[in-house]
Amino acid sequence: MTTTPTPFSELSPQRVVEAIESLGLWLPGEPFALNSYENRVYLVQDDDRKRWVAKFYRPDRLSDEAIGEEHAFLRELDDAGVAVAAPWRNDAGESLHRAGGYRVALFPHLPGQAPELENPDHLFALGELIGRVHEVGRRGEFAHRCRQEPRAMAEQARRTVLESPWLSERQRKAYERVSQQLIEALAPPAGVSAPMQRVHGDCHIGNMLGREDRFALVDFDDAMMAPAVQDLWMLFTAQGPEERAMQLSEVIEGYEQVIDFDRQQLALIEPLRALRLMRHSAWVVARWDDPAFPRAFPWVADAGYWDEHIRQLEHQRLALADSERWLAGG
Repeated sequence: MTTTPTPFSELSPQRVVEAIESLGLWLPGEPFALNSYENRVYLVQDDDRKRWVAKFYRPDRLSDEAIGEEHAFLRELDDAGVAVAAPWRNDAGESLHRAGGYRVALFPHLPGQAPELENPDHLFALGELIGRVHEVGRRGEFAHRCRQEPRAMAEQARRTVLESPWLSERQRKAYERVSQQLIEALAPPAGVSAPMQRVHGDCHIGNMLGREDRFALVDFDDAMMAPAVQDLWMLFTAQGPEERAMQLSEVIEGYEQVIDFDRQQLALIEPLRALRLMRHSAWVVARWDDPAFPRAFPWVADAGYWDEHIRQLEHQRLALADSERWLAGG
């Protein structure tokens, strides 16, 4: 019996070092694996004691052209003085390299901690940072990267979950019902304008690093064409109306230090939250053959996880139905 090799099964620490050193750096120490599942990412230090983040891209996920657009966007942002980590380029000006059988990129390491989303100064700073990203993002378009289409994305996620072996018959029926209801609710509300632009795409606090009120954005792997609110909605975590109003006020005030924000797009927050819930479970299911996923998400194989996931989707369905009151309270 033969088994199909997984994308990173050959990527030993020695091969990581060899791949990076083939680019002209010398690493006196061992690479340190960072939390990353879609790709493999390592913190390394060269002989000048400079720290780098080495990203080994998952084979066959993105085209070279799509990765090239990610890198070009980062260079635009860096040239504009936006706090990001632009990829290292060799003497030929190349930032995407082939080494050890993988596509590799090196980024300068940006130290710092995640922001506190209950801290008004942090929220204001994050809004301003994202505004600066979007100011540059509006100057061009991606031709080879994802264009956000919520209903199509949710339908694909639904198929992936329903084709998996994890759900019982009872769970499958419940998931079929609530997921279809969510998909039907994902159309933009009437009258809401949501022009597409280049965005980071995955603006959770793990991709924001800094100290006090100065932050940088890292990991543009999911950069896409999407409405501006895609990079803002994950900052709005409050449950109560007072804290919710504070978060909205600080983030948007910071954002509008740079460019205007169309408040109609706030109506897209709950649909985007529903989309992320559906896509996350589908992502884990789709990657289950990669050994990193069962180790990191073992609960997906447990029936209790799917009961809880279905409850989350049902709760989100109610939140979507109540989104008008959510906005009035914000």
